[in-house]
Amino acid sequence: MLRVHFTAEDLFNVTFANEPLPLVELGMALVASQRVDEQAVFGRWRAKAARELPGRTRPLLDLLRPDGDNPQFVEPYSPTLEEGLADVRDAAPLLTGEELHRTAARAHGSTTWLRALWRQDREAWDRLDDAIRSAYEVLIAPHWPRIRQSFQADVAWRTRLLAAHGIKAALASTHPAARWNGTVFEAGGPPDYDAELGGHGLILMPSPFWTGRPLLAGHPSGAHVLLYPALTPLPLVGPGPAEGALDALLGRTRAAVLQLLVQQRTTSELARDLDISLPSVSEHTRTLRAAGLITTRRDGKAVLHSATGLGVDLLHSGG
Repeated sequence: MLRVHFTAEDLFNVTFANEPLPLVELGMALVASQRVDEQAVFGRWRAKAARELPGRTRPLLDLLRPDGDNPQFVEPYSPTLEEGLADVRDAAPLLTGEELHRTAARAHGSTTWLRALWRQDREAWDRLDDAIRSAYEVLIAPHWPRIRQSFQADVAWRTRLLAAHGIKAALASTHPAARWNGTVFEAGGPPDYDAELGGHGLILMPSPFWTGRPLLAGHPSGAHVLLYPALTPLPLVGPGPAEGALDALLGRTRAAVLQLLVQQRTTSELARDLDISLPSVSEHTRTLRAAGLITTRRDGKAVLHSATGLGVDLLHSGG
């Protein structure tokens, strides 16, 4: 369970990251490649990543595990790849034995390389540098415009949501497991994390690769970063410019689901009308429901979906 304790001051000190960050997104992409959830959306992307990632990227999979609870030094908040690699190197003297024990306990392979890394062995650090560069060239560099499109569309949407309904609605819509308990923001699921913001601020950072519940991490400024799934995951972002604001925000299929739900429909009807699988419909409706754009209710064996007022408003504003 994630618990973030807000004071009144903290509620007025929530901002959005300016841009996606290369090594943060690389970390999330490598995590996403190992996860097994949202197969209808990420299944083909994961299979392609497994084929294309060279063997020299394997060490990163010992550092970056599927739950996203990873050593932060390998995901620095750096604006470019080269600056990020320099920041990773600069972290070497700061790594602690406690971090090594925790990372080694989670690694799926031999821990020999990890222990050499923590001993500041030059060959191990060169191997890490090569692994990061190789993975970046496959997973991030070719798709950077699409990553930015997903990021910017999510920030634009949540900025609108924040202005219309407040910070609590904006944060509660980041994941189906997210909710408020008084002034405590909660999101169910591992890993456990309990934090007080202490007036230092919260930076919201959507990722088109992350599929789990929101993650919290420290920021060099003293603020915290809340990383959460962007409304449009990378596999749903088209290869070219979006045809409209709604497609940019939701992805073409998810936008089509919302458009159909101006009239109430069942899961089966959506699958038939859009010619997609039932699991795919369920994942799309789950995300739209978490964003407050649709409601779902059960009527006997049927599951009925319909757009909310907020969803209809988004359809109108997106043309």
